[in-house]
Amino acid sequence: MSAPDSSGADAANDRLIVSLYEAMNRGDGEAMAACYHPEARFSDPAFGELRGEEVKNMWRMLTERGDELEVELREHQATSDSGSAHWIARYPFGNAKRPVVNDIRARYRFRDGLIAEHDDTFDLRRWAAQAMGAPGKVLGFTPLLSPLVRRMARGQLAKFEG
Repeated sequence: MSAPDSSGADAANDRLIVSLYEAMNRGDGEAMAACYHPEARFSDPAFGELRGEEVKNMWRMLTERGDELEVELREHQATSDSGSAHWIARYPFGNAKRPVVNDIRARYRFRDGLIAEHDDTFDLRRWAAQAMGAPGKVLGFTPLLSPLVRRMARGQLAKFEG
């Protein structure tokens, strides 16, 4: 007996990944939020781990503030239960509008046709040097960088949700 054909689920999950980044490129946080399971988990070097509505609100916040965000989905693939992507985000950061080019690798787990787990990885030191200039370069060589960035990101999210 052969294994069940999961190509339909593979294709649907691949389309889900593409839809997520198309929505990000349009600045459509609601469409991004709709890609996530209600019990979703997200993690990245800036925000740490988020769950449920926090995940959706993070994307709503970032797209609301990111009117100059450009996203390039370089690679993506999915199976019936997992997937991955390589994407590039280009945007000006902060009041100084420093140009940032963030090269990100994503891993996904799917449940009920939605993203249940999403882990983004990127070089936080490289990001900080671009986003914060000289202070970011200096902080990148200390253990203070990660907690500082996380505190800032989570503080912005809490204010957005407040």
